[in-house]
Amino acid sequence: MLYLIAEQLGFPGILNLIRYISFRAGAATATALLIGLLLGPSFIRWLRAKQGKGQPIRADGPQSHLAKRGTPTMGGLLILISVAVSVLLWMDLKNPYVWACLLVTGGFGLIGFLDDYDKVKKAHHAGLSGKMRLFLEFAIAGFATWLMVRMSGTQLYLPFVQGAVIDLGWFYIAFGAFVIVAFGNAVNLTDGLDGLATMPVIIAAVAFTLIAYLVGNAVYAEYLGIPLVKGAGDLTVLLLAVVGAGLAFLWFNAPPAAVFMGDTGSLALGGALGAVAVATHHEFVLAIIGGLFVLEAVSVIIQVFWFKRYGKRIFKMAPIHHHFEHLGWSEPTVVIRFWIISFILALAGLSTLKLR
Repeated sequence: MLYLIAEQLGFPGILNLIRYISFRAGAATATALLIGLLLGPSFIRWLRAKQGKGQPIRADGPQSHLAKRGTPTMGGLLILISVAVSVLLWMDLKNPYVWACLLVTGGFGLIGFLDDYDKVKKAHHAGLSGKMRLFLEFAIAGFATWLMVRMSGTQLYLPFVQGAVIDLGWFYIAFGAFVIVAFGNAVNLTDGLDGLATMPVIIAAVAFTLIAYLVGNAVYAEYLGIPLVKGAGDLTVLLLAVVGAGLAFLWFNAPPAAVFMGDTGSLALGGALGAVAVATHHEFVLAIIGGLFVLEAVSVIIQVFWFKRYGKRIFKMAPIHHHFEHLGWSEPTVVIRFWIISFILALAGLSTLKLR
């Protein structure tokens, strides 16, 4: 909104700063961080008053988790409010990529909210069925992908390979939708310990901030041999707003958590990262940078398949972070070590930009 106002005025004086993506991205970070920190305490009190019993805790999980009963969930609403206000304030309102990614973020957040609402308001979880949830996710992700590929094309790019490897045509819409839905649910599965999903999301968002900026710059894109997506640079505003909102939320979500983000936050943030990866044509790099989320999702798939096929479990409990808890690792140990893994994977993913 501020960009549009400054543009109409001709970017006079100090308003000329708004012309630069770097300034608006930094301002978006500060805005989202400030909103989250200021609203956080009263928002958490409101959630606690409305929810009463808070998020249900699995009886078959680690016994240490039983102490978390009564902790309010749906804290993802705080993240979404902070991100939405910040992005709408600082983005170029004419940028279709940001709108497409906001559509996924808000749509997935709404789906997660409906599930969270059932968890805290009903004795049994009777919310959206698995099939309906996936249908809605694919519908939102497919439409968003269609909006993006109309401008960026349908070429597929691979890490370590210079230039496009194949043009998927309209099949790219199905591929992009799968990436968005898969990553949204992978982040959702990871959100099982205090702060476990929040920091890796922040790390991945910072990594993709660099990717989005480079992809949107013709000089850097040509030099690195990565796809040029005109307008993708403005996604840095969205990504750094996620960083600011994530840091504010982590202030309250750090062990022992005062609030959980719930499906409202985890599904939305995962979907947002997936959408940015599709917009920038770095879907496979996302699998590297977000490798922790991939590992968590794969551990669940393996566990379910093995149990149905052989009646035995590979892991003591899935997702895999619970496996390490059952091995005797304390919750903070699991969380911090997984953060370190996320940081290493982000560096590995960014290295693919040059190694082509």
